[in-house]
Amino acid sequence: MNGTERENLIPAVLVGLRTTETEEEFAHAMEELESLCEACDLIVRDKVTQTLPHPETATWIGSGKAEDLACSVRATDAGYAVCLGNLSPTQMKNLQKIIDVPVWDRTNLILEIFSRRAHTREARLQVESAYLQYMMPRLTGMWQHLGRQGGGGGSRANKGIGEKQIELDRRQISHRLTELKKELSQIEQTRDVQRRGRSREGLSHVALVGYTNAGKSSLMNLLLDMSAPAPEKADEKKVFEKDMLFATLDTSIRKISLPGRRPFLLSDTVGFIENIPHGLIKAFRSTLAEVKFADVLLIVMDSSDPNHELHKKITEDTLGELDAMGIPRIYVYNKSDLRGENLTVRNTPGTGSVYISAKTGYGIVDLLDMLTDVFNARCRTVDVLIPYDKGDVLSRLHDGAEIISESFEADGTHIVADCPAALADYVDSRLQT
Repeated sequence: MNGTERENLIPAVLVGLRTTETEEEFAHAMEELESLCEACDLIVRDKVTQTLPHPETATWIGSGKAEDLACSVRATDAGYAVCLGNLSPTQMKNLQKIIDVPVWDRTNLILEIFSRRAHTREARLQVESAYLQYMMPRLTGMWQHLGRQGGGGGSRANKGIGEKQIELDRRQISHRLTELKKELSQIEQTRDVQRRGRSREGLSHVALVGYTNAGKSSLMNLLLDMSAPAPEKADEKKVFEKDMLFATLDTSIRKISLPGRRPFLLSDTVGFIENIPHGLIKAFRSTLAEVKFADVLLIVMDSSDPNHELHKKITEDTLGELDAMGIPRIYVYNKSDLRGENLTVRNTPGTGSVYISAKTGYGIVDLLDMLTDVFNARCRTVDVLIPYDKGDVLSRLHDGAEIISESFEADGTHIVADCPAALADYVDSRLQT
């Protein structure tokens, strides 16, 4: 980030509460929170930390530390206080009253990042749904400047303007959530139709998953460069990549056709993160459903990050929440060029893991060989006679299978090929009609 970009960032103060974490775990969490702030155009000017056996009920960090935070906010002219943790509506309201600037907890920060990065209609709707669910219990503090009680009797007559506004907001949010659920359901149906169409092509589906900023999009773009017959063709299909958390939110699917190798579909998905807000997992379930239908998972990790094994565990846990545990996987340790003395690490076949660099291309051939082994293990050999009036079946085999032999006979084309199970099923069904 250059100097001009840093000048445009909004100052913020980080607030950390350490309870049961070790010093190392707490330091890592604070470092990650600072990276999240940078991804949201905030620059950290100061950090205020507290150690307690459990969060304080009223202000999360305690009244004394809250006053220290207020001093830090004034001294740094901060526009926000960003807390490491998820605050209750009461804690957020009380803390904001003391420091007199907006308070964001970790969930609020991630939601803000997602709202800025969502580009497709589906992603925008999912973010809005998660944000409204997050805001619903926090409406109480939004109208505290209005009266909450009025004169008169009866169950509703003594409600002030503020309380009436809260009820109105709740009804509007509930109504909007119902609309969003219907719209997302329709989009999910469309995605199912698109997915069935892709499955009929018989191409194996490979999904890139892993911790945010591990290099998934960089790996996809490298494979697109290798796949495209001309550089300008690759540029048209490339996905956005940047060295920051959650640079990519929208699922992108591209066909990879490499010389001498079986073509496959490659999908890039939103990155995972530790303690990802439950509302986001639920909201993005339909987008992440692409993972469930994959034939192979490439679990991408930043091998230069000392916490990459923790990131691996978080990815595995998240896949468990998505019911995607039974899918074959390859562990891809990316950014091997940044490993210092371990730069010369050699890949060993049959280990289920591979060291690569999406930047330099190191290890990519090893990765592709491992993918080929997985594809071959899931392949079937077809030996069929394809009538000349069913040229589309022959075309599909040429696009998605490895041709062993091919001869032209009086009644059609006799072909023997190794192909994915889905393509073999498609060939069988088309030849039976």
